[in-house]
Amino acid sequence: METAELLKRVRRIEIKTRGLSQHIFAGEYHSAFKGKGMVFSEVREYQYGDDLRNIDWNVTARFDHPFVKVFEEERELTVMLIIDISGSRDFGTNKTTKKDLITEVAAVIAFSAIQNNDKIGMIMFSNKIEKFIPPKKGKQHILRIIRELIDFVPEERGTNLSEGLRYFTNVIKKRSTSFLISDFMDKNYEDALKIASKKHDLIALKISDIRESELPSVGLINMKDAETGKSIWVDSSSKKIQQIYKDDWLSRMNFIRDLFVKYGIDSADLTTGSDYIKPLMTLFKKRA
Repeated sequence: METAELLKRVRRIEIKTRGLSQHIFAGEYHSAFKGKGMVFSEVREYQYGDDLRNIDWNVTARFDHPFVKVFEEERELTVMLIIDISGSRDFGTNKTTKKDLITEVAAVIAFSAIQNNDKIGMIMFSNKIEKFIPPKKGKQHILRIIRELIDFVPEERGTNLSEGLRYFTNVIKKRSTSFLISDFMDKNYEDALKIASKKHDLIALKISDIRESELPSVGLINMKDAETGKSIWVDSSSKKIQQIYKDDWLSRMNFIRDLFVKYGIDSADLTTGSDYIKPLMTLFKKRA
């Protein structure tokens, strides 16, 4: 993509998503994603009703008078975007591809994070780790993330969720709030998902397109796998084929949903061509 066109697209996404994060998501994000715990702030003289476990015995001995430690919530978070950039993200039938949706949603989260004084980082993966951007603060850092989401060309087109999650748990040592953004078109990633959800506050955003759940009746069509390149001819007018297609989709979605419930992972379903604000707001309010 030409530099001028790339900058225009980055600017358009910045204007839209920054506005959303300021005017819609700001309060909900702050309430939904807590700090890492309580950190020491200061000491003060003991007052009636204070927890005796918080007495600072060193200071108390020095002044011959009881003093207690005061703690406050540590608000600063490390927020990670774990982004599936496999070939299937190029699919879209409603004037928007899954890649477009992923880019906007990631940008909204990134701008919400810096407004909350959080660091934001990103891991992009296909069937291997394609790019890692360490967590930092600042507008320029976010604009770099948006540019990469728009213009980065992966070396591979397959999907390996396990690889992405394993790399994430290895490279990010401290507990973080992390958004796994994917269409989850993969298998055998349950163990990696389990480990990541135990170590981090993991949120899953499942991206899909309506044509992945329902096959339109348009006669004989050639269907190509965006990741493997394999194609087959399908009679989309066949009621039997339509039902098999739909049942397969529902089976996969139920499996994914059950995984999230099993490991206590909050999630939201986002669909191309549909409003993503409502499901994100619902997710944030549920957590708050």
